[in-house]
Amino acid sequence: MAPKGHFKFDDEGFNDRAPATTNINKALEEKKEKQEKQEKQKKAEKFEKFQQQTQPQPHSPQLNGEKSSQQQQQQSQVLNKKRKREDNDRDGQKRHQVKREDNDREGQRRHQGHSGKELNGKSERLNNNGKGRNGSPVNSSLKAKANALLSKRKDLPIWAHQSEIRQSLAKKNVMLLVGETGSGKSTQVPQFLSTEPWCRPQMVKVAKDGKGPIEDLSVGGCIAITQPRRVAAISLARRVAEEMGTPLGNSSPASTVGYSVRFDNSISRNTKIKFLTEGMLLQEMLRDPWLRQYSAVVVDEIHERGVNVDLVAGFLQKMVSGKNEGRGGIPLKVVVMSATADMEGLLKFFDAGFKQPTAAVNGKGQKAIKKDEEETEWSGISSDDNKASKKAYGTPNGTVSKPGPNTDSKSNALVKKHKNGNPEGDESAPFTEFDPVKFGSPHISVCFIEGRQFPVKIFYTPEPVQDFVDAALHSIFQIHYKEPLPGDILVFLTGQDTVENLEQLVREYASGMSPELPKLLVLPLFAALPQAAQQRVFQPTPPKTRKVILATNIAETSVTVSGVRYVIDCGKVKIKQFRNRLGLDSLLVKPLSKSAAIQRKGRAGREAPGQCYRLYTEKDYLQLAQANTPEILRCDISQAILTMKARGIDDIINFPFLDRPPREALEKALLQLYQLGALQDDGAISEVGLKIAKLPLTPSLGRVLLAAANPDMDCLLEAIDIISALSVENVFLNLTSEEKKEEAETARRDISRREGDHLTLLATVQAYAGENSDRKAWSERHFVSHRAMQAVMDVRKQLRAQTTHLPISADDIVAYDSRTYAVTPERAGLILRCFLKGFSHNTARMMPDGSYKTIIGNQTVAIHPSSGLFGKKVEAIMYNEFVFTNKSYARGVSGVQMDWVGEALA
Repeated sequence: MAPKGHFKFDDEGFNDRAPATTNINKALEEKKEKQEKQEKQKKAEKFEKFQQQTQPQPHSPQLNGEKSSQQQQQQSQVLNKKRKREDNDRDGQKRHQVKREDNDREGQRRHQGHSGKELNGKSERLNNNGKGRNGSPVNSSLKAKANALLSKRKDLPIWAHQSEIRQSLAKKNVMLLVGETGSGKSTQVPQFLSTEPWCRPQMVKVAKDGKGPIEDLSVGGCIAITQPRRVAAISLARRVAEEMGTPLGNSSPASTVGYSVRFDNSISRNTKIKFLTEGMLLQEMLRDPWLRQYSAVVVDEIHERGVNVDLVAGFLQKMVSGKNEGRGGIPLKVVVMSATADMEGLLKFFDAGFKQPTAAVNGKGQKAIKKDEEETEWSGISSDDNKASKKAYGTPNGTVSKPGPNTDSKSNALVKKHKNGNPEGDESAPFTEFDPVKFGSPHISVCFIEGRQFPVKIFYTPEPVQDFVDAALHSIFQIHYKEPLPGDILVFLTGQDTVENLEQLVREYASGMSPELPKLLVLPLFAALPQAAQQRVFQPTPPKTRKVILATNIAETSVTVSGVRYVIDCGKVKIKQFRNRLGLDSLLVKPLSKSAAIQRKGRAGREAPGQCYRLYTEKDYLQLAQANTPEILRCDISQAILTMKARGIDDIINFPFLDRPPREALEKALLQLYQLGALQDDGAISEVGLKIAKLPLTPSLGRVLLAAANPDMDCLLEAIDIISALSVENVFLNLTSEEKKEEAETARRDISRREGDHLTLLATVQAYAGENSDRKAWSERHFVSHRAMQAVMDVRKQLRAQTTHLPISADDIVAYDSRTYAVTPERAGLILRCFLKGFSHNTARMMPDGSYKTIIGNQTVAIHPSSGLFGKKVEAIMYNEFVFTNKSYARGVSGVQMDWVGEALA
């Protein structure tokens, strides 16, 4: 049982506690120095005694106090055994390294042979001396680091199960793996599988597009590992590359580990392990529906239940249960991993694919389904609803089926232990008791890996807190003053705005600390942060410094920040909520689930015993929902439907969803896609829809780009700039004092546009990009977030590269970037009309009383105070998002004409 307690915030000044903490730290340092001196003295005495015992003195007679010859002989035998054991360990490590290098070289040769692309001997292939293209020792330092990390890998709980995992996947094509926090599943499983015989490229004869002539194609050779967030994909890829002793991504042609995330693709032609986000895998499915590049797909953190992972699971279920005709009969291996997933429901879901009928098509063009098969077909209802069913799963007559012939008894025993493996003790873990004997399958193997979790003491607040940002601020400094080093702090907040607000407050208070106290290094971590800034979180903490990471929920899973001993959980999370009847998509701050709270707490116990400070009461915790509501049940699914249509799935209703979305949501998404021109009258995907699906954007923003690329509009580069600015949460700094707001309003006059926020963002991006001397100073003068603008420029660069199929040339980009004049009102009107093509459903008109009501839904909406149009009256408005705080607000607002709206809705 995890220890629990209550804490309260001190009302005394922060600096009043400095002397006591300083004394504690001094005492700890003195104690540490004393222990080090004692250890050194003991080692010196031991070494001196060892020399006296083992080195004979031929010119001196044996004294009475010396050891007898028999004792010396025993001592010599012990030393010989010790030396022999050390030699064997070194030989074993060398053999392991040589074998792995041989496997890597053999795999590379096979891959090159199948692809028909041989590396140029001296220029790109590594020679026997381990040198690269320029003659530099590329692999020597990487291999040395990999050997140093090998001992840590062997200590992971999953290391002992590698043979079990390999054997299971050799027999069956689907594995469900429950790996508790700290088991090492995310980094080790792809390495275990990359050397398997079935994970090699094979030449097959298939029709490339399913209808054309038969061709020789290479199938397999790479493993895909999906992650719900880009920061997890990049950090895991970097870690696995270090453990394998290989360069990362496109930094070297010899790299075997890479990653692919939105707007960043870093792989080489020899990549064997690729980490990617679920959205990127869906994009690859549009280009290659059979995923011929991969031998296996590992779906990690499936419990997060985003829309994309639900689609990935549905596509994979159909693929693994088919005949693999598009892969030349070579099966695709699928591994589904999670620390907190309903494995019973997942097993039913994947097993249902194998139970689908293969009968002939009847006269109505639909498959004839036998009665008994129809009764066992999975209905798409959530697992909680399925528990109410009285019919046992597995056989047509409701009897319990026996396990398949290949059911692993060891895995069964491990999964049974899962019931008592609750790391929280009294807390209700988000697992359901799973009995693989009852729900055995001849097609799917199940494995459970225990985690490595240190005890974490939990503290609750005695009373609910009114402001969790202020409460987090107090908690940070209480920990810093009272707890000795080492021990970094991880704070979970709701979004970029709260992260940046708390970051500023912590820096202000830290500047007034006593110089005798350890320093505070404050680092933010959220999705819109540039990659270089995100990776700073994973760097070692400097001496005499405590790192404070202010993160959103992206740090809950997959990402392990070394050194964290203390977690502060605000108890809230920002989630998307779509109201189908109104067609409004909103970001709401809501209480988190128990499973998320347990995941957050676990971050403090990855490396040593830790503490978790929950900024809510224990009563509030007990009232939390058990798990997060799947995103597909609460979000706009128009992008998911478009992806399915582009993938060739026309029967949306019968698609195997993990949780079937409401029929109203499906109808709303189809209607919205039809209004965007992505669907034809008969529901089939249109040419416009295919173009939108290939863009890494939402359907609305994709439609904007296509409209801007129209020769009649010719404002594609301007649209890219605005969309890049919309990709981050907030370009402008969030100011609290009225004095600062007035100062910022004056400073931003040269970039503010009367048309509204979209044109203001365009002017900001153009001015920032045109600043060639000091962009950071420019940002400070205009109260613009330099960090956010760096991310905007990255997205801008990638979007330009990914729209080369649209009418845009290098000369157009050069001319656009060198332009210094502002956008004319006529051109501004063209840009806004392009955005109306994608956001016609996000419009409102002014009423006689001065308020605004949405054109679709007739709901009252107000302009958000952060908008440049706040307090102004225009004929009609277009907005990016609809948010609920104390009232309904429209954010990202621009003024438009009613005839433009009518034109877009026509």
